[in-house]
Formats: sequence, structure tokens, C-alpha cells
Amino acid sequence: MAESFDWPVLTRYDAKRSLQLAMPLGGIGTGTVSLGGRGDLRDWEVVNRPAKGFAPKWSFFALRTAPTAGGDGGQVVARALEGPIDLVLYGGGHGSAVANHGLPRFASSEFLAAYPFGQVVLDDPDVPVSVRLQAFNPLVPADTEASGIPVAVLRYVVGNNADHDLDVSLAGTLQNFIGSDGSDGKPDRNRNVVRQGPFGQGVFLSSEGVDQSAEQWGSLALVALGEDSVSTRTGWADHTWGGELLDFWDDFTTDGQLDERPSDNDAPMASVAVKRTLTPGETHEFTFLLAWHFPNRPDWDRKVTVGNYYATKYADAWQVAADTAAVLPDLERRTHAFVDALVGSDLPESVKDAALSNLSTLRTQTCFRTADGRFFGWEGCSDDVGCCMGSCTHVWNYEQATPFLFGGMARSLREVEFLYGTADDGRMSFRIQLPLERALAEPGAAAADGQMGCLVKLYREWRLSGDDELLRTLWPKARKALEFAWIQGGWDADRDGVMEGSQHNTMDVEYFGPNPEIGAWYLAALRACEEMARYLGEEDFAATCRDLFQRGSEWIDQHLWNGDYYRHEIRPPGSEDAIAPGLRLAGIGAKDLVEPELQIGDGCLADQLVGQKLAHLCGLGHLLDPAHIRTTFASILRHNRRDTMAGHFNPMRSYALGDESGLVVASYPRGNRPARPFPYFDEVWTGLEYTAAVGMIFEGMRSEALGVVETVRSRFDGRRRNPFDEAECGHHYVRAMASWGLVPAWTGFAYDGVDRTLRFAAADAEGGLSPVRWFWSNGDAWGTVDQRRGEAGVDVTVHVIEGTLRVRELSLAGVGAVDLGDREVGAGEQIEALVRG
Repeated sequence: MAESFDWPVLTRYDAKRSLQLAMPLGGIGTGTVSLGGRGDLRDWEVVNRPAKGFAPKWSFFALRTAPTAGGDGGQVVARALEGPIDLVLYGGGHGSAVANHGLPRFASSEFLAAYPFGQVVLDDPDVPVSVRLQAFNPLVPADTEASGIPVAVLRYVVGNNADHDLDVSLAGTLQNFIGSDGSDGKPDRNRNVVRQGPFGQGVFLSSEGVDQSAEQWGSLALVALGEDSVSTRTGWADHTWGGELLDFWDDFTTDGQLDERPSDNDAPMASVAVKRTLTPGETHEFTFLLAWHFPNRPDWDRKVTVGNYYATKYADAWQVAADTAAVLPDLERRTHAFVDALVGSDLPESVKDAALSNLSTLRTQTCFRTADGRFFGWEGCSDDVGCCMGSCTHVWNYEQATPFLFGGMARSLREVEFLYGTADDGRMSFRIQLPLERALAEPGAAAADGQMGCLVKLYREWRLSGDDELLRTLWPKARKALEFAWIQGGWDADRDGVMEGSQHNTMDVEYFGPNPEIGAWYLAALRACEEMARYLGEEDFAATCRDLFQRGSEWIDQHLWNGDYYRHEIRPPGSEDAIAPGLRLAGIGAKDLVEPELQIGDGCLADQLVGQKLAHLCGLGHLLDPAHIRTTFASILRHNRRDTMAGHFNPMRSYALGDESGLVVASYPRGNRPARPFPYFDEVWTGLEYTAAVGMIFEGMRSEALGVVETVRSRFDGRRRNPFDEAECGHHYVRAMASWGLVPAWTGFAYDGVDRTLRFAAADAEGGLSPVRWFWSNGDAWGTVDQRRGEAGVDVTVHVIEGTLRVRELSLAGVGAVDLGDREVGAGEQIEALVRG
């Protein structure tokens, strides 16, 4: 790990490798603007919808330097605060299409990343100053308020490299695009006004003409913090043929200050400039806040306003800036503590990179919080609309970021799934409608993997939080959701612990007959429900779950295990009459129910043991024969890995190409592929690759798992693809947050808030080191753990950086356990113990 200006650095991208790089800046549920690899701001997705490629006209930051009045040496130098445009972007029918392409810019740039920190180092031999942009939005585990602010912090660290005093000016300029979201609407009588507060001075952008109920209505603010010499513009000259930009550039470069211009434009420009004299060797931080406030978020169908939670906290964008400025040092300190704890740990670099970078998805338009504070998400985002609505249960099954980092959001998802998404008969809609009144009135279809996964996730959220009230509130519907599997024509109508019925699932089709993917989910759900029922005193139901689990596990090992991996035994239903209502989606699955197409058959699925992965993360143990499980992961690596995609045929979407490597969704090593397998069998999905890697770690295959993770991240190298956008069915795809599961898997972290036990892998376990420092988090508290083996045992120090950890016992796998009494360890406190073994 390197450090620059006290910010951790995990990955470096030179100008060539920054082409596709765009790091989202924004809070959870607020939308984002992305920091491009060369230091530009792109993809302005702050107005309640995705907006890839949208950049308000003439919105940029610029630098001017000149010798101080009466000084000798040097001339006026002016640059956009951006690195060079990549050569592949030069062409176009009307010249380059890159925003602000005509501005002079720095000769070279480098992007330094450790999400949410992004730094752009700009260099030019003809510019007498050094420039480093530091950009971030606060991200603090377990604190959704601090992590949900609609703001981008932009700090330009400028150093005078000359041997004489320099007047240095920085200017930010932003078009008032209120009324437009990049796809729909247009500005109407927008207004910019200068505002000043004790924290700084800037321009407040609003609108007098845009309908205040429109989703495009809101406000923006561009503010310079803590500066004395600030000049502003609330409009640019209403010229034509580029005269507006020419006038601005001439005005700024003349003396480094801005003079007002009258404007009748419906989308006027707002500009803020700061000027300061720097002596030789002096460095100064010019800090700007870009804040936004667009309260009228629509529902999935864009018909009803459900609102934004963040808009209930702030009256407008100016208040966002004012409130943020007041606590910015603390927000940065806390964010730094989190990033430093993870980046500075002894986790493998690729694990840190995958886990941390994919957290950016939580802040994009994939995720949002309605006005009542509840958390929802699409599966991903198309360029200008959300993709696949409803907090889809079978996709959100895979992500591990919310439970381990933001437990309150994970519990919010469970509450919606069971209280609003589950009907009285136990059928859970795998896509939730909004407003929530619609969810109750219009129940949708059930997905077998989604429904079973939600039961395991309820168990996970209960155990991580120790929240018995959560369990007691949701258990009645949870029990119904399990019992729904046993209805006539259902998934397990004969109640033998094996799902044979019509199983809609994350491959967007129905499987018919027993298969490992849904089978493992069912086994995990049975184990979870057994534990929850027993805790609540429902011994008979717990015994039923145990019996079904044992019989199902034995049957799958006996009948689906082919000596290499688990296969799918296709059992055609014959007709619609054999399928219970709500288990089929019209038009996307098999049309022939006698010889159904779109099945797995004898394929080797990359995620066939996804239910086992979650069971391990929840402490539920092995669901099937451990030897078979380990062999299966070895087979997935052997059969599904493609060292190159050059000769690979894929009839669907391509997420790996050419010389790239990856795990295909399914392989058919025995040559008996169905004529028409399920749709995505030849694709490569990062979420499934991470799922396989996590499973491998639990089975002791650490080096193999690292190889998978390193391969994934090599495809997101900044030039080929954006390292902060692992796409599947849309940008910023939720399934990719399966990557966070690598962290607890590698460290052996397990916390039980009910029994108050804390467990880690031993430092000298396979692939481990002694001494070692790891990061840990349980959704409500987080910190680090240090281990050092000595002659008497292992010295363990658990640091709680934030939150409160309630613990009675500390254990190291394979070593032993220590009784700690009944302790509550708060922020800044630690546990010290010697674990003897």
C-alpha cells in the first residue's frame, strides 16, 4: 500500500489505462456524478435516473497561473484541470465528441484509487505548479446518514514549483441544467444566485419555471470553501458560435478573476473562481463542494412519486453544502479510517480491490432510498433507465455488502420482502412493487432461489444483529414462505427435501426437476428455518426442517452427483396443470412442457453451490458431502475457465472477449449439451465468479480463489472497462457485490449477535500469516483484528473503530476459544486475549 497526501492508494491507473475509468461520487441513494480517469466530471446521474454520457454543457474546472504583479519570469498559463484526451476519442464527424475538447489541458495524468477516494495527479512541464485532485464522498460502514450525502468533495492540491511568487486561480463552472435529466425535460427560467456563508461562497442553482413536482426539479450548489478572494458569475454572455466559452476563457485568463455577465438563458452558467498567491514551494488546498437536491424520485414505472430519503434531511442543495462543510473534517477522518483499515490490512490486494471497488454500486442509480427511508434497488442500470425492477430477490441474494457493512439497509430489505412481498399463502413476489401498497395488492410471481435465499438472509440478519424483535416480527411470514414450497404443484410438493417442481430462478427461466443450484438454496433455507424455529420454541417445525434437510441432502449426493460435479435431472411437468399458480412467468421460459428447452441438463454451473456459499457465511455448515463440494469447485475451475475467449462462441451478451480469461456460466465437459440450454450458459458474470471464489476459500482452495479474483479484476483495468462498473444486465450490477463475501471468507470472520460469539480463522491457517491484521465488520460495528502467535498461544487484539460490539466469546478456528464475560466494546476500545491451542 502506498500513501499520498494521507490518502490510501490501492490501485494506480496511468493515462492510457484511465480511458474507461469513471468513479461514482455520491451517497447511498443520492445518485452520483463520476470522476473520470483524466480528472473530468462525467455521467451526471444525480436526477433520479441513470444518465451515462450526460455532461452539462461547459461544466469543468480550470487553472490559471501568472507571476504576481511586478514579478519577473514566466507568463500566464491556463489549463483545464484534466489530463490528456485518449487518442481513440479524437475522431468524429464534427470533430471530437469529448466534452470541453477544445480546452488546453495537462500533458499527463495518473488516477490513484482506493474507493471512495479518487486522486488525479496532473503534470505538465509547461505548467509551473503541481496539481493533485482529491475527490470523494463520505463512506462510513454502519452509518447510512454519513454515507448518504448528495455531494461531491473536490479538493485541488496545488504547489508552486517556480522560484518566484505565483498568482494561482482555480475556477469551477457548471451549467444550470435543472429540468433535464439527460434524457427527458428541459430547463425553464432557471436562475443562479450568489450565496455566502461562514463556510464559503458560491452559486446556488434553482429554477422558477420547471414544475416543482417534476422528477427533474431540484437545486444545485457549487461552493468554494474557506477562501477570501472569491469571484463568481451567475451567467455567461449570451453569444453564439462559441462566443460564450471564449468570453469566459478570456475573462478568467486575464486576471484570474470573474466578472459578471447578464444572461437570459434558460440554462445559465454558474462559475466560481478562487485566487491566491503562492510563494515558492508553498502548497494550498482549494476545496469545492458540488451538491445536489432532486426530491421527486418516481417509482419503477415512473408514474408515482416515492421521493428520496436524502431530500427529507435537507431543504435544498445549499443546505447540503452548508451541513457538509460543517462536519467535513470528521467525515473525511471517518472515511479514511475505514479505507485505511481495509487497504492497510493483510488481505490479498485483489480481494481488497474487488471488495472495495464494487461498493460504488451502492451509491449509483442502481440503489435508492424512498422518502420513508426504506432501501430498494434495481438489478443494474441501462444507460438511461434502471434495469430489472423490484429489489429482485434472486439477484440481491448474491450481494454481501449490505449485511456486513450496512446492516440496517439489509434488514430494511428483509422487512419489505416478508411484510410487503409475501402473501398470506407464503408466495413471495421476487420483484417488489412501488408504492408498497401496490405490492400488497398486486402479488407477483415467485422465484424459487429468491424465496429460499430470503429465508437464509433473514437468518443472517438476525444472527449478525442479535435483533430478536426482527425475527419475531418476520417469522410468521418466513414460515409461510417455506411452507409454500410444499403446496400442490409446488417446488417440493411431495415434501422429500428435493425441489422437483417449476423453479423460476436467476437465469430468467424455470428449471424442471432436481438441480444443484436451487437444491442448495432449499437446503440452506431448511437449515436456517430449523435454527430460527428452534430458537422460537417451535420444536416440531424445527424437526420437520431437519428431516427434510437430511433427506434432501442425501438424495442430491446420491442422485445428482456425477463424480465430478452436481447435475440437473430434468423432469418435464407435462402440462400447465401440474404447475401451481405463480410459479411461471409467461413468455420467457420453456414453451414445450413435455420436452422442455432452456434447462441445465448435465451442465457444470459456475454457481451451482451458491446456497452453500451463503450457508458458510451464515455459519450453517456444509449442506452436502464436503468431499463432493470441494471436488465440485475444482471441476468448476477446470471445466468453466477459459484461458482465452478468442475461440469461444457465445450467442448472447459478451462480458469477456479476445485474450481475456474468465469462468463461463456453465460448461458441458461430457459433450451432452441440450440443443437449447438456459439462455446465459456461455456468458461470463463477475458475480458468479466471485461466488465460486468465496466457495473455494471456504473449502481451503485459497490460491485457486485468488486466481479467479485476479482474473476478474484484470478485465476491469481502466482501459478495457471501468473498474467501478462491473456490468451484467446493466451497469453497476448488484450481483458483483458478491465480492464483499471474499473478506469474511478469507478472514474466517463470523459474528453471532444472539450468542455474542466472535470468530476468526487462525493466522497460521493455510495461506495465512503470523502476525496478521485483518478487517472485520458485522453491519453495525467494524474494526480490525491483530493476531500474533507465540509460545503460549495466539495473542489477539480486536479493535473496534466504530459501533458497539457485544461479545462473550472469542475463538480462532482450529485453535480454541476464550470466555470474555459479557462485554460491550465501544468505538475506540479493544479486546485483548490470549487464545491457547
